[in-house]
Amino acid sequence: MRGRGGGAAARPEHLAAHARLVKSACPDAFLVTTAMRGYLRAGLPLQALLLLRSLLPRAPRLLGNSFSLSLALQASAALSGSVPAMLGLGAASLHARALKSGFAAADLFVRTALVEAYAKAGRADLARAAFDEAPRRDVFLCNVMLAAYVARGEVAEARRVFDGMRERDMVSWNTMIHGYAVKGEVALAREMFDDMEDRDAFSWSSMMSAYAKGKRSKDALELWREMRAACVNPDCITMVSVLSACGDMGALAVGAEVHQFVESNGVELDVKLGTALIDMYAKCGDIDNSVRVFHSMPVKDVLTWSSMIIGLANHGLGHDALSLFSRMLSEGLQPNDITFIGVLISCTHLGLVSDGKKYFSSMSVVHGVTPKVEHYGCMVDLLGRSGHIEEARQLIRDMPFEPDAVIWRALLGACRIYKNVEVAEEAMTKLRVLDPHADGHYVLLSNIYAQANSWEGVAEMRRTLRRESIQRIPGRSSIEWQNTIHEFVSGDRSHPRSKEIYKMLEEMMDRLRQAGYKPMTGLVLQDIDEQSKERALAEHSEKLAIAFGLLTTPAGSTLRITKNLRACEDCHSAIKLISLLYERKLIIRDRNRFHHFSEGQCSCKDYW
Repeated sequence: MRGRGGGAAARPEHLAAHARLVKSACPDAFLVTTAMRGYLRAGLPLQALLLLRSLLPRAPRLLGNSFSLSLALQASAALSGSVPAMLGLGAASLHARALKSGFAAADLFVRTALVEAYAKAGRADLARAAFDEAPRRDVFLCNVMLAAYVARGEVAEARRVFDGMRERDMVSWNTMIHGYAVKGEVALAREMFDDMEDRDAFSWSSMMSAYAKGKRSKDALELWREMRAACVNPDCITMVSVLSACGDMGALAVGAEVHQFVESNGVELDVKLGTALIDMYAKCGDIDNSVRVFHSMPVKDVLTWSSMIIGLANHGLGHDALSLFSRMLSEGLQPNDITFIGVLISCTHLGLVSDGKKYFSSMSVVHGVTPKVEHYGCMVDLLGRSGHIEEARQLIRDMPFEPDAVIWRALLGACRIYKNVEVAEEAMTKLRVLDPHADGHYVLLSNIYAQANSWEGVAEMRRTLRRESIQRIPGRSSIEWQNTIHEFVSGDRSHPRSKEIYKMLEEMMDRLRQAGYKPMTGLVLQDIDEQSKERALAEHSEKLAIAFGLLTTPAGSTLRITKNLRACEDCHSAIKLISLLYERKLIIRDRNRFHHFSEGQCSCKDYW
């Protein structure tokens, strides 16, 4: 809220001396308001109210002027809660005095302070009543009412106030953008943003946050380009949002650009920004730079450590992740539920069953962290992948809550590895209830039937897909080139360089076949001929992205690709061979983890 008068904030020791002077002399209204204003500027609203309360018995007319009344309301708003009311200087009490003195209606400063005091005390109804009673409403008063509604999540009410404003300033627009962003109404936030004549860093930051929270990472990166073109320097909140979008999209070059901006402009690498950089580099496949940022941070919190542990785990560096966890404990940090996700993922990727059980047990017994469904999911995955399917099954029965689709999907995946048809059918029965339209379940069970030579089961899965009109989630793979994300869908021909890409794809598949690659056509559930199945496998999105990468990047450079689904066995087998034939390193991020392919091998050691 705007204040009255200028001047720098007073130091607390000077304020105390001033207060003693006021108490010992005749309580002059000017001296009192000067002291109260000093306390407020120093962030000491309670002292301002205590000073006023100590003087009122000797000078009840102190609240008879609009200056002291306005300051008292500001102090009450800054404290909120029950303290001002206990002192007899809450919003309602001060409102009564304002009405008695006549300032409630006539003085805009008092009216604005009154609306803010009621709003911060949680009385939006009284704040709105005080707002409606104002004989005139300037932009400051309206902004206070806007902020009150936005703070309560009542954005529609805020919009009504906004639409009724005769004049608006940047605060008005920013408050509405922020309100829509928090509510997840991204389109309305963007509409506000586009209608602004002038924007400041907060405008861009709020819009960026809206995109980040709405998982509209592509839009967030495009907004970042617009912001840099407009020569607006981003704040830390904006950079954290951009880095989140980079991690989601695998946009390493843009993320590195943000990091370069931080270093070039001497931006302090605080815990939030540093953790965002760690997370971005890890999710973009550059685990080395992720580790470098981690070690460069002077201060780290539990989220920083957890992000690094999860990053290492997802890159198949489970031993490093567990070693870092031990170091975290030795430095006296208390792990949380996110930390243990990383720890259990490490055990799963390494097949460390005994260690996984030990860490899972220590969560509640040693660290006081109650396991959530995600932790049980990790344990089911760990036990199942290691061949302990019956134990995984028993763990599901013993869970303190109903298992979700992720739990049963993990068990189904284990059944594929160990060709366990009976348990697979049990898991599928549950999945048909919990997540009936996810095509991946049916594909997995069909593969399990095929492994067991149960061709009637395979046929039934195909009939089910047709009968229930279950649509396959299209595989999407993206690769960054020249600071732009190029996205491919299976069978995609929409790219401007599509002809060149498919020519490279043909060359690539020919070389693979000559080297002994055999397409796993049993993975294709569509009722089509063998040649069409081979074509469908060849046009998987990650193979198209790889073809584009081979076409556009220098020989020997690393290809980094992000995929929305789990990598299929055919692509996994093919990419190992591609890394050998083309002498390339390929880092593929699928839905579950990172795969580092090099010289015909994968970091997962075919355990994924």
